[in-house]
Amino acid sequence: MSVLPSASMSPAGPAADGQTPASTLLVACLCAAWCRVCDTYRDDFAQLRQQYPGARFIWVDIEDDAELVDDLEVETFPTLLIGQQERLCFIGPVLPQPGAAQRLVQAAVENPAMTAASASAPAGTTAAAQALLCRLRQAC
Repeated sequence: MSVLPSASMSPAGPAADGQTPASTLLVACLCAAWCRVCDTYRDDFAQLRQQYPGARFIWVDIEDDAELVDDLEVETFPTLLIGQQERLCFIGPVLPQPGAAQRLVQAAVENPAMTAASASAPAGTTAAAQALLCRLRQAC
């Protein structure tokens, strides 16, 4: 697992409580070292992190970090997990294009009540993803 460092401000600016709206946002890219699509997506993910410097961005290799990923089945790469504080906002595969992930992250910033699983996420994914979100928050 690699945590990409975050700065202190988000594009939206500070919230009334002094935190930035994205400061509680965690975006994890679930990939595998053998996946060539993930290799090419790493730079796009780093650029996305630059667009939301107040959020935490984590690159998780599902095999190297198998004990952290636990029973979450990841079948399509890349898969994004997006959480706002302790609440899961999104889990599912994304097109390996910067715009697709950027729209999901922006939606989570603007609407923290967005649904948790994409239509293409396997059944039972939400509970396992929620548990992973909690583990990622504790580990990072």
